[in-house]
Amino acid sequence: MTSPQAAASLQAAHWVIHCDASAWPNPGRMGLGAVLTGPDGTVRHQISEATPFTGCNNEAELRALLAALDWLARQGVPASTTVRVFSDNSVLVEQLGGRAIAPIERLSPLFDAARRLLQAFQGADLQWIPRHRNGAADALARAALGLAPKAAIPPGRRKGSRKRR
Repeated sequence: MTSPQAAASLQAAHWVIHCDASAWPNPGRMGLGAVLTGPDGTVRHQISEATPFTGCNNEAELRALLAALDWLARQGVPASTTVRVFSDNSVLVEQLGGRAIAPIERLSPLFDAARRLLQAFQGADLQWIPRHRNGAADALARAALGLAPKAAIPPGRRKGSRKRR
């Protein structure tokens, strides 16, 4: 018999995906990055790969999410699982999060594929996060292209801003 606390933790269990990507230049070579954290809170898998083709930043971001969802599917993650996706790409979150915005026609097949993969889970929640909170996925995407990680800029500070006296 399962204790009420254990049952509650099983119901609250979910996979977390932090995904990011880079297109260098934009459009250009695409590097994908994702960090997948299991229901127990441990990082289970990281993705850092360059695609063999070129595209724009929005396409790269979408392909990073698709790679993460595909990995979950190959692992046999049960359909009763929920997935929480964090991305610093507002286009991806708005398109897949159910908000009514004009679709990007060229990327429609990729968005449709992502919707199908997300629907395989009991629930899926997509949330936009600021770029500085997505650093690990960004570093993986940039590394796939041979680029150094971006310097962390604290919230409220702009790069290169200085106070004048």
